[in-house]
Amino acid sequence: MAEQRIVLVDSDATWRKSIKAVLTRLGYWVVGEASDGLSGLKLVRSRQPDLLIIEAGVPGMDGLEVARIVHEDKLAPVIVLVNSMSPGLLEKAKEARVSALLTKPVDESALLSAVELALANYQEIIKLENQVQELKEALETRKLVEKAKGILMETLGITEAEAFRRMQKSSMNKRIPMRQVAEAIILAHNLKS
Repeated sequence: MAEQRIVLVDSDATWRKSIKAVLTRLGYWVVGEASDGLSGLKLVRSRQPDLLIIEAGVPGMDGLEVARIVHEDKLAPVIVLVNSMSPGLLEKAKEARVSALLTKPVDESALLSAVELALANYQEIIKLENQVQELKEALETRKLVEKAKGILMETLGITEAEAFRRMQKSSMNKRIPMRQVAEAIILAHNLKS
């Protein structure tokens, strides 16, 4: 648990103080506190915590709205605290992509579980999103290389293997990625057309 950084947002200063004490005792580092949603969002953007714990009913910007923005901007996982479960709250929390929804007063073991799961699951999600992006880029590169090979085969009357070798050699000689070589071939071909 290498001192994970947490921002607390709750309108009740006494509650923030007690929950900060609990989190600190558990080995977390509270890097910021706020009493309203907008200030909390600003803190998240400036302090870049590993986790946001926010009350659903904070003044100003609603805690679920802050959670939605924090999720969309990929800033941190969010745990939302509520005084009581109301109809539709769970659906709103799902839509906001909240990591956990806890009812006050929160006991220490429930808080620890929620924090640890939120942090672990968020890291896994980020890792998977990065892998998806890498795969998309690899697929796009492959498509460009295939198109460029086709252009070389057609214009120079060479085999697919020879076209690939020429592109590979150009890539190595110029010390640029195959994707750039393929893009240059496609661009040059398009300019001639």
